[in-house]
Amino acid sequence: MKIICMEPLGVSSAKIDSLAAPLQAAGHEFIYYITKETDQEKLLARIKDADILLLANQPLSAELIEQCPNLKLIDIAFTGVDHVGLDAARSRGITACNAAGYSTNAVAELTFGLAISAIRNIVAVDERCRHIGTKDGLVGFELFGKTFGVIGTGAIGCRVAKIAQAFGCQVLAYSRTVKPELVNMGVKYVALDELLAASDFVSLHVPMSSATAKMINADSIAKMKTGAVLINCARGGVVDSEALAGALNSGKLAAAGIDVFEQEPPLAENHPLLHAKNTVVTPHVAFASREALEARADIVFANIDAFLAGRPQNVVK
Repeated sequence: MKIICMEPLGVSSAKIDSLAAPLQAAGHEFIYYITKETDQEKLLARIKDADILLLANQPLSAELIEQCPNLKLIDIAFTGVDHVGLDAARSRGITACNAAGYSTNAVAELTFGLAISAIRNIVAVDERCRHIGTKDGLVGFELFGKTFGVIGTGAIGCRVAKIAQAFGCQVLAYSRTVKPELVNMGVKYVALDELLAASDFVSLHVPMSSATAKMINADSIAKMKTGAVLINCARGGVVDSEALAGALNSGKLAAAGIDVFEQEPPLAENHPLLHAKNTVVTPHVAFASREALEARADIVFANIDAFLAGRPQNVVK
């Protein structure tokens, strides 16, 4: 098999070498690219002969998939898979696997990093302190005692709910599936409109799909508490950025912490959330802790081993 990793996985070359060595010893060819290639013709030249293709969050279009005649496995080193042309893969019987679970702790922790940074004005007071200033006008508020709404209670949403309770929050949840472990901990599942209306913080942890596209829009924001805080460490397309920026600038919402956008950073300078009031933005880093990236590499190579053994795992449905 020709196994191609079309972009770097964010771990050391020694880590990649150790994971690839058993595959090479078994007679498979392994090619690892240490840079991303965004030119589609050049990217096709990289991947066209692959039997197994590894990627992280770089888009892989249906058009490219259709031009890879030998492709048997797409191994996605990521949780979300909406950047891959899966319909084209399915139509050809190509298996797709992901690395769900690798970044649960990393994403949950950044969720609260963004929340605390937003409500305690950490970016602004850092700047003020470096220029011999004081806290005047920058006194924030606490998580403790607030109602924290979690939209989507998969692995990450569950972890976020538990951490919110540790901060002393009452936790509400909205999800397709009720998790008994959360209910037993005192998390209350409610309808989406009730969660929006009652929550001081709303944190998004849903996949990108036709059902979730722009689920946070002008209408849903209007249902939120005045002075609420929105955190998005899910997918950028879940939020209408123009509507969110308008709500922040008008004072309808007190603050936002945003890690994901409609497109991967770098962002256009005129992106509305780069100029909205009381907004902390990060360039899609929630998943990217050292521990998470190490775990991700382990998972995707284990996916290859399982596929070659005829027992594919982490298969995307």
